[in-house]
Amino acid sequence: MSPRSPLDAIKSIKEVGDVLLGLRLLTAEQYELARKEAETGVARFEDVVIDMGAVTEADLLKALAAHHKTRFVTAQKLAKAEIDRATLTMVPRGAAEAFGVFPVIFDAEARVLSVVTGDPADAGVLREIAQVSGAKEVRAFVARPAAVRAAIAKAYGGDIHAFDVLDRAAQQQFQAMLDVYERNLVSDVSMATTLAREGARRERVVDERDLVRAGTQAPAAPRDPAGAESMLEVMNVMISLLENSRQELRGHSSLVARLTRRLVERIDLPKASAAACVAAGFLHDVGKMGQYHLTALNCSEYEGHKLAAQKACGTPARLFSAAELARETTDAIGQMYERYDGKGFPGGIQGKDIPLGARVLAIVDTYSDLTENPRNPFRKKLSTTEACDVLAKYKGSIFDPHLVDLFKVVVSGDDVRARLLANRYVAVLVESDAEESTVLELRMLEQGFDVKIARSAENALKLLAEVEADLVVSELDLPVADGLALLTEARKHAWGKELPWVVHTRRQGRIDAQRAFDLGVLDFVAKPAPTDVLVAKLKALLDQRAARKRARGVSGSLREMSLPDIVQVLYHGRKSGNLRIRGAGESGEIHVSEGNVTNALFGALRGEEAFYAMVKLKDGEFGLDPDFRSDVRVIHQTSEALLLEGMRRMDEGIS
Repeated sequence: MSPRSPLDAIKSIKEVGDVLLGLRLLTAEQYELARKEAETGVARFEDVVIDMGAVTEADLLKALAAHHKTRFVTAQKLAKAEIDRATLTMVPRGAAEAFGVFPVIFDAEARVLSVVTGDPADAGVLREIAQVSGAKEVRAFVARPAAVRAAIAKAYGGDIHAFDVLDRAAQQQFQAMLDVYERNLVSDVSMATTLAREGARRERVVDERDLVRAGTQAPAAPRDPAGAESMLEVMNVMISLLENSRQELRGHSSLVARLTRRLVERIDLPKASAAACVAAGFLHDVGKMGQYHLTALNCSEYEGHKLAAQKACGTPARLFSAAELARETTDAIGQMYERYDGKGFPGGIQGKDIPLGARVLAIVDTYSDLTENPRNPFRKKLSTTEACDVLAKYKGSIFDPHLVDLFKVVVSGDDVRARLLANRYVAVLVESDAEESTVLELRMLEQGFDVKIARSAENALKLLAEVEADLVVSELDLPVADGLALLTEARKHAWGKELPWVVHTRRQGRIDAQRAFDLGVLDFVAKPAPTDVLVAKLKALLDQRAARKRARGVSGSLREMSLPDIVQVLYHGRKSGNLRIRGAGESGEIHVSEGNVTNALFGALRGEEAFYAMVKLKDGEFGLDPDFRSDVRVIHQTSEALLLEGMRRMDEGIS
């Protein structure tokens, strides 16, 4: 079976055209125009009629799904889909591209592979995919061909912007975001989702005058993304080394940069603009590491902080003037002390006239100070919820209210996800050499570890007595007492008897290794070792230990994390338990076994219908009982198949 031929293309044009003409979704004139363009081979007929505005994607897919007696998947749903890597590998990328087929779900028990394609009735292609994948049966859902190509590029090639080409306003997303802000459309929902809906409704293109009116500049021309990412990694390491002496604020700027990246990615900024904002996160405190930590909140509340910040706010830009930083980076750093109500400095500008990067940096820097710095205005580290409550108190005065709401969604979702997976580990890194520890610390932070640093055996013992550590990673060569003496002493205490311990050292003698294993270390790793591999190994070791321990319950609000997202987290984490839901005046349960939903109850509903009813809930509470086990399986679809059907029902308004 060869890929699609010119004759196949002509037959497809006629088939799709007949369906649309028969339903009066297309006029004869529109059909002729689209046919001529499609026959050039540049684009498929389905994509042509959508792009020319003759028919919406939803109407086209509904018509084709009814014609082929199958389901449909929109581009928006494909863009959000997280496909299991094992499912992707069943269809090699070459085959997926050649046949225009993208794998989405595999039912291992029935050996049924579900794919999306623009040609769901092409039995020959489905047979080829069955042979390639080894599936017993291949089921096809319909999607627009361009969306299938974008899904392949994103999932196989890592192109996070693959779906941008499907949106006629994709190049204007940044401008559209500013207009959305002006109409106060952003609340608890994802900015990216809001923009997608906004772009689908709008026909006009936001021009440069709109940007000036909104108070910002057009985003810079895209720079080399690989070069930008490399430079950000250099900043990460260098700034972290500079901050090693900042005591409570060690690693502060790297945390600000990571949180900034999360927020601007949620907003869906163009890659160059996002990189510029992240760079501002790394550089915002350079030249300002004095007596006070100068956040937007501190400088609004305390005169001493304000005076210090007024003197230093231009320092980073001056220090890096020869580096020709992006204008968005220098604007973000230089104007991060402006207030949303116009009472800030240095310019006293307000609202959307403050550059977006500066508004983001003000929020993220303050949040990091509240949660990580015990010398913040509250004189203690606040929890995620407490810190978000503080930010909310100053919405509209210091901070952009819409960005505060969106940031709360981002960090609350991360917190819920970590609790659901029970995978946020506290690690104590014992290393006297700051340069040795910095890169390892950064990689551990990126993988979700909460890292504490000790520079000597004495400091380590004091720290371990204060914190409930999940892991110690220790060098053997330490000041005064070495790492083996530290381990011997730790084993004498109740907190240290079973504490997981990994030796990471330049000493490679057999006697040292034997002594360490006699004291119960999990591993003895000789330096230099690949950092990414070491961190992955540490996490896997702790995950295995956690799986053998009694799991902890988790509860939260559906505003913090939506039910579809919770189910996906449980699915990919292969978690089990009873997910209890309360919302819309009803109570429900979703039973999960090894990541798959096995039963659901909601009011008088049972099984799949109960699940579909709960998926629609926007407000409510959830609680996960991880000790619950059910030996009854009422629902036999995979969690991903259930979610796909639930989203389809929501799209089509099926009750």
